[in-house]
Order: sequence, then structure tokens, then C-alpha cells
Amino acid sequence: MSLVLKTVSRPALAPPKTGVARLRRVIVRNSTAYLFLLPALLTYALFAWYPIIKGFILSFQNVNLTPGASSPWVGLDNYRALFADPLFGTAWANTIKFTAYALIAGYIIPISLALAISEMRHGRAFFRAAFYLPVVLPPLVSVFVWQWFYDPNPTGFFNEVLGWIGIGPQSWIADPGQAMGSLVAVATWAAAGGTMLIYLAALQGIPAHLYEAAEIDGASFWGRLFHITLPQIRVIMLIMLVLQIIATMQIFTEPWALTGGGPANATTTVMILLYNSAFTYGQWGEASALGVVLFFVLGFFSILYFIVTRRFTRI
Repeated sequence: MSLVLKTVSRPALAPPKTGVARLRRVIVRNSTAYLFLLPALLTYALFAWYPIIKGFILSFQNVNLTPGASSPWVGLDNYRALFADPLFGTAWANTIKFTAYALIAGYIIPISLALAISEMRHGRAFFRAAFYLPVVLPPLVSVFVWQWFYDPNPTGFFNEVLGWIGIGPQSWIADPGQAMGSLVAVATWAAAGGTMLIYLAALQGIPAHLYEAAEIDGASFWGRLFHITLPQIRVIMLIMLVLQIIATMQIFTEPWALTGGGPANATTTVMILLYNSAFTYGQWGEASALGVVLFFVLGFFSILYFIVTRRFTRI
């Protein structure tokens, strides 16, 4: 009996698909989804990306908004004029100062409120709503309320309270030395509630068995805080730190409505300078150049935010 060996021929392997072919296949497979996304993408491009690109272009032009007038290219002249403006350094110094002060107050207060509320046995819902209420108010309404608080006359709310303990009236936002701190108080009061809720959500995500084990070991409140609570929410704290830096560097409403950038330019921030350059003095090219500079500064922190969040999703 002879064995007959048969060779089985295998079909030739298909050549690997190129990147272009793979991309074409993905587009064809998801074409229906892209059609549904198209209106949203066009809207986003029109109201988000187009102004950004247009701002870059205007920063290199001598902008003339008169109908029919041309806007000649001037190269880097707008940037040279911007860097030569004494208010440019003042505005950035004030913005950095406000950011530093706002982080000291606006970073510590929300997490302290969240920790205090999480330790409560009764009344959590009331205090959550009470501290979140300023976030619901329109910013200008909050500013008008604080204008009454900061009234430099003896009948102003804060000055009247100080008078009860024998302290004379203060100038508050009318004093260059007190104006920045007064603005920080307003901004912190208005935004702390929203940040507090984020921290409360993070605290609720901490496994309860960690605290139970700590209590069995006799850990105090401070021991649980530094060895369990803060390490468990450290990533959220870092993310909120970056987001608060981005938000505080764009501060506009409070200084614009309360002080207008004064007194003596003590509260002139980058956004105030940008607004005045464009809408008060009509220097649209310099305003666009300042917007580009701010875009790159905030872009650095935005990249940092994406790096932190990506690392968080991998944990």
C-alpha cells in the first residue's frame, strides 16, 4: 500500500493594506455617521476655528473696518507696537498676580468646603445648595451686589461692618493696593461652588473600606486626610489646578465691571487691555496680536491639561 502525499496549495497572502486604503475603508464604513456630524462640524468651524484663523491674519495687518477699505499687510509691526506698549507688561503682571492670588484662595477654599461638607452628618444638601448658589447668579448681577459691599463711603456694607469693631472705612476697589485683592474675593466667591461640587464627587468615589480600615487602626481626621483623602483625589486636584490657571488668566468680567482696569491700571488684565485696544482705541491689529500671544500661553496649559487627563484615564 503506497502513501500518496498531496500538497495543498495555499492562496497567496494579500498584500497589507496601505494607510490610504485603510483610511478610505474607514471613511466609507462611517460615511453615514460623518453626514450626521457634518452640521455640527461646520458650525464649530464657523464659530470657533474661523475666528481663530482670522485673528492670526489680522495680527499681521493694519486693520481698517471701514466698508470697502483695504487692510494692508504690515508684517510684525503690530507685535512690535504691542511689546513696546508699557501697558503690555503691566497687564501681564496684573494677570499673573491675579492668577496667583486666585489660586491661593480659589484652590484651597473649594476643597476645604468639600471636605467639611463630606464630614457632615446632617444638612449636606442645604450647604451644597448654599455654596453653589453664587454660580447660578449672572456674573454682572454678582458684580453689582459686590459694588454695594465695596462702597468706599462709611455707609458701605463692609465699611459699616468694620465700623462695628472700630476700624475706619476702607477704599477697597478705589485703592490701588486693595483693588486686586477685592477682585480675587469676588471671583472666588462666584466660582468656588462649582469647583466644590467636583471635589465632592471625587470624595464620594473614594472606597469606603479605606476609611473603615483607618478608623479601626485609630487614625485621626488629619491622618485620614493626608494618607487617604488627598492621595486618592490628587489627580483631580492637579486637573482642577490647570483648569483654574486657564480660567483665571482670562479674567475679564470682574475687573471690567468693578474697576474698569483702574485705579491707576492696578487691575488692567490682559483681557482688559485686549478689549480696550480693540473697542476703545480701534487698534484691531494690536488687539489681534495680543490675542495670538494669549492663545499660545493658554495653549501651553491646555496641552498640559490634556497630558494630565490622558494619564488619569490610564490609571
